[in-house]
Amino acid sequence: MMPQRVRLQLDAATRHPTSIIGCQVRREPPDSTERYTRWINQLAPEQLLTQVFTSHGPTVVMPTWFCSRAWFSHVGPFDEGGQGVPEDLLLFYNHLRKGGGVVRVDQSLVLYRYHPDAATHSVLETTIWTHRVRFLEERVLPHWAAFTIWNAGRQGRRLYRSLSAGAQRKVVAFCDVDENKIRKGFYCYEDSEEAPKPRVPILHFRAARPPFIICVKLDLTGGEFEANLRSLHLQEGRDFLHFS
Repeated sequence: MMPQRVRLQLDAATRHPTSIIGCQVRREPPDSTERYTRWINQLAPEQLLTQVFTSHGPTVVMPTWFCSRAWFSHVGPFDEGGQGVPEDLLLFYNHLRKGGGVVRVDQSLVLYRYHPDAATHSVLETTIWTHRVRFLEERVLPHWAAFTIWNAGRQGRRLYRSLSAGAQRKVVAFCDVDENKIRKGFYCYEDSEEAPKPRVPILHFRAARPPFIICVKLDLTGGEFEANLRSLHLQEGRDFLHFS
């Protein structure tokens, strides 16, 4: 912890009494979890709320959290269910449900060590996925009459299958850049109990209409995906959300 951490985060917490205050971090070893570290440190202020649905988890990393005891008592406590419980994610979601904000002090105030045996690795990805889908259905999908899933591949289809039947019916299309998927024309949900089986069109991303739930991982395509998204001139939070 850097010596100025408490002073700077206390100042931010005084100005934002119902927010979790985080900060930028310095990773040790420096080359561990590079994509995640860039994401933690470089999110824009508005993205601290719009990108809460991604697989990265809380948009300010838990070892940097700072808030008043009164606000923590209002939101908490942590779920002490033991190994395998994503207690930081669950508290973060409860914080957002109660109207809390997220603020980051844009200075590197914490040395964040990577430990291969850290407790976080005991949490199953399927457990986190289930919580993320439920939170998406709770916070976003009731406000959208229809939406498109950006990614007709494995992750996009997995999201579709994980949604409730009501949310599935709001999916008007998948979109992609893969010509093979687009030529196929549709995704058929074979495991559905409906008859006939649901068939969801697969479109080129330029032919699809927002809002989008994006199931493409950021910072992995040499900027190609990000350039495609920027070319549509959409507003994050209104026209699309990341779920990658």
